[in-house]
Amino acid sequence: MEIRLGELSDVKGITDIFNYYIEHTNARFEESPFTLESRKKWFSQFSANSKHQLYVAVENGELLGFSCSQPYRNISAFGDTVEATVYLTSAAQGKGLGSKLYSQLFSAIVAYGVHRVLSGVALPNEASIALHKHFGFREIGVFNEYAKKNGQYISSMWLEKELTAKSGL
Repeated sequence: MEIRLGELSDVKGITDIFNYYIEHTNARFEESPFTLESRKKWFSQFSANSKHQLYVAVENGELLGFSCSQPYRNISAFGDTVEATVYLTSAAQGKGLGSKLYSQLFSAIVAYGVHRVLSGVALPNEASIALHKHFGFREIGVFNEYAKKNGQYISSMWLEKELTAKSGL
């Protein structure tokens, strides 16, 4: 298995993973699948030379998952803060791949002045919460029933992590 920077050619596989979560879980709040074109535009925000990076895990030509760091909000006050996420195919879950992807991501972005990493996890999702806590995230709180998808309210736990050279990865 290879973990590497995401490339434009990976967007199809990434879109398929996103759409699985949109269609079959509450981890994504969208109710309609993403288009390949919309994800290509989304992909354009990532760069190997910035705090906004995307890594993919590929084995035998199959994309198994990805992790990325995106702007939290697009204003200068949040310039040192990123929102991180990781998504895996259902076949890749429970094998340590999320940890490998996050290890690579956090190791790469620490050099770009990231001070805080945030992540929101739709509930219930004990595996994702455990992964984040493994990387030193701490629970900030729960937004109770703040989103609605397919007629059902969804709550999310928000977590944060300091990411500086002194804090470790």
